[in-house]
Amino acid sequence: MGDIDEHGRPEPPSAADEVATLVGFLEFQRATLAWKVDALDPVGLRATVGVSTMTLGGMLAHLAFVEDWWFSQWLLDRDPSAPWAGVDWDVDPDTDWQLVDHLDPDGLRALWLGSVERSRVAVEMALAAGGLEGLARRHDDDGRSPSLRWILVHMIEEYARHNGHADLLREAVDGQTGE
Repeated sequence: MGDIDEHGRPEPPSAADEVATLVGFLEFQRATLAWKVDALDPVGLRATVGVSTMTLGGMLAHLAFVEDWWFSQWLLDRDPSAPWAGVDWDVDPDTDWQLVDHLDPDGLRALWLGSVERSRVAVEMALAAGGLEGLARRHDDDGRSPSLRWILVHMIEEYARHNGHADLLREAVDGQTGE
């Protein structure tokens, strides 16, 4: 990675190969979320805006789940890890968003950071095994598997979308603004 900005985010490379560019943008998006949830207490992590039930703490748990879903479960075809193992998603499809009610701020951050670390390892393994064109080991009902490239782009989109929500939520909590 290159330079680190004033919020501790690694700047994506402006002239690099495809792998470095994709990973660089994903790391930037992850660091943006970390900045948006930094130093928040339980009240701040549970704050909502308007009629939405979305919270920054729920977003941390949701993105921890999405990291594990795509990089561990799909890419490597691993079983769900804690706390996702045994969740009946049909009974409660919002389990990930509701973990904010069961974990303290340090627990939420640790859950997310653990998922991110496992994802980084999974990406390195997949790059070594087949590069960006390598297909996930899991497939959908039609037998199709997404490529690592697709998963990385999807995760950049997932973070970018939720980081927009995080901007609004953080501003509502304590007035902190920023890109």
